[in-house]
Amino acid sequence: MSDKEMKFEVALTKLEEIVDKLESGDIGLDDSLKHYEDGMKLLKFCTAKLDEVEKKIEILVKDKGGKVTGTKTFKNDEDSDKLL
Repeated sequence: MSDKEMKFEVALTKLEEIVDKLESGDIGLDDSLKHYEDGMKLLKFCTAKLDEVEKKIEILVKDKGGKVTGTKTFKNDEDSDKLL
């Protein structure tokens, strides 16, 4: 399955499985290194997906009366705190 076909949830589940295996200490050095490399690829994929989605999120901006007056592109947690 290529990165473009992989779903975020599938990648995250695989990453969690790798972390569990590495934390267990039940695998050898060579297998640990292979799992670590695979995990880093999945982490990069998941981070890129989250960044992509974050850029698409828009927060509705309301006036004091609660009326929606527009939208603002979501940039980070600091921006969302200002809107609340």
